[in-house]
Amino acid sequence: MATIDVFHDPARTDVLVAQCCGIERPSMRLTLDPPSKELARFERFLAVGALGTLLDFGLLAALKFAGLPTLLANSISFTAGVSNNFTWNSRWTFADRGDEKWQARFLQFLLVSLAGLALNNAIVLLIESPLGALIQNPDLGYAPAKIIATGVVVFWNYFANRNWTFR
Repeated sequence: MATIDVFHDPARTDVLVAQCCGIERPSMRLTLDPPSKELARFERFLAVGALGTLLDFGLLAALKFAGLPTLLANSISFTAGVSNNFTWNSRWTFADRGDEKWQARFLQFLLVSLAGLALNNAIVLLIESPLGALIQNPDLGYAPAKIIATGVVVFWNYFANRNWTFR
């Protein structure tokens, strides 16, 4: 049975280092800020996400009204929301992480977002018809499906971006 020793790195007050199985070099590093700072960061992430979600939902509704199929309309609107979110998260939510490597961060953010888009699309397409039947309006089944998908994907996006893109 492997044991994990977690100790505080005195050189950095915001880093916990886990040393696994007696290996000299840390095999896992978890960055944590003080709880109040982390909560404030998560609140900013949610505010940015709310703005991106409004953009995403508004554009999705407009594109659906214009006659685009759900998959195409959801992909376009999600991409608009992601672009908005990267800009605001870089400049506000995670501004203390520096801006010198923004191209690499954008690529990481994009990869996280593409995984989020795949998850979002899968959920929307999976439950759009049943929810349309449930609300007795098949043409509007995408709306509650999108709400549910967004609720799931927000947690993926935060934790993946927090621990990889903006660490």
